[in-house]
Amino acid sequence: MRAESVRLPIAVEKIIARLENAGFEAYAVGGCVRDSLLGRLPDDWDITTSALPAEVKQLFRRTIDTGIQHGTVTVLMSGADTILRGERGYEVTTYRLDGIYLDGRHPSTVAFTPSLHEDLARRDFTINAMAYNQRAGLVDDFGGLRDLSARQIRAVGIAEQRFTEDALRMLRALRFSAQLSFKIEEETKLAVKALAPNLRKISKERIQAELSKLLLSEHPEHYQRIFETGLAPYITPHFPLLADAAYPAMPDSAPRKKYLRYGMLLRNVPEQAGQILRELKLDNETIRLGRSIAELHGTALPETAYRCRSLLSEYGSELLSDWLRMEEALLLAEDCAAPGRCEVLPETAEGGETVPAPAASDAVRSRDTRRERLRKIRQAEKQIEEILSRGDCLSIAGLAVNGRDLMEQGIESGPKLGEMLHMLLDYVLEDPERNRRETLLRRLFLTLL
Repeated sequence: MRAESVRLPIAVEKIIARLENAGFEAYAVGGCVRDSLLGRLPDDWDITTSALPAEVKQLFRRTIDTGIQHGTVTVLMSGADTILRGERGYEVTTYRLDGIYLDGRHPSTVAFTPSLHEDLARRDFTINAMAYNQRAGLVDDFGGLRDLSARQIRAVGIAEQRFTEDALRMLRALRFSAQLSFKIEEETKLAVKALAPNLRKISKERIQAELSKLLLSEHPEHYQRIFETGLAPYITPHFPLLADAAYPAMPDSAPRKKYLRYGMLLRNVPEQAGQILRELKLDNETIRLGRSIAELHGTALPETAYRCRSLLSEYGSELLSDWLRMEEALLLAEDCAAPGRCEVLPETAEGGETVPAPAASDAVRSRDTRRERLRKIRQAEKQIEEILSRGDCLSIAGLAVNGRDLMEQGIESGPKLGEMLHMLLDYVLEDPERNRRETLLRRLFLTLL
């Protein structure tokens, strides 16, 4: 892990060069430097500079005042390395000092400074407090490179001060530990435990944004650190219920979708899933789908085509497929929970699934039970694929009759009409061959007798 591994995009080099040629300092800074040193492709490139916002705007033709009160100007650049055809924005921020944090969220004032060191000193963690340009190389005043090598998250300076300034940084520490698979340095962890109640100052929207990034990371199981550090009661009022239900496993092999990761997290408390998701201020679609995943986990795996069609009708193909993939991931994670006790079974060798070698008769019975569940999952996936391929009717809209047809048979518009349509749909879900106008009208007639 060396500074030479940082490769600046052409557009970033041009911005830095123009600022330097005008007599200012300029560096790539923060997460983009961290990710480059780790061999990751940065999502964004941020630049810090001694130039004031007005001076940055004078040097570049196309700019946007995205956060000018905090010294940030977005410079629009075009070139071969831009993601979008045309232009891409790069945030250029003046070196600054943050004033007192009166609310535990935002500095009351911001003052510009000519010192890069002072700018880096205000940042949250050492791994995010490094700067780089081709002329000066890596500027690492707080040991960020050392902490990257040690694979640890450590606050810049005094951890209690950093977390008192902005309480969300405590949850960010956990999020970075999950995204990077890093430990949290001991003094930093102790500060989180001591200041956990300060998280109540942070809006649920900001908390949810960090928790979502954690759950969508490569190590969602790190959510357990929320309980280890005492942050759980301040995530949502009902979040501590997860500890009462035993910490659920969170294998990364499950689909990396927000609603599914939340449903997987809440699967042991399905009755409270909707409430917790609402408390986190998630969007209605994520709440609905996440709650459905949590509820589905407690249902039996579908073993008949009728049951598969019924579930497809109720939940849709994407959610049902994600649920089965989640159940498979959970099953295989359970099988391999004991290190060194996994083997490939002939019945499940396709795709490299592994299960533990038996150690006793109970282990053998447990393995056989898991193998049977895996067989049911594969069977359900195959049946669902066949159902969708055939185009079986799965909704009222797909019936060979509609509401008008039923009204012509004397059924008035209203709840009774909906009840009869759902009855006919269930009749067709049992056997798709029944989806014929004459067959359905005859069934309706017999039902009304």
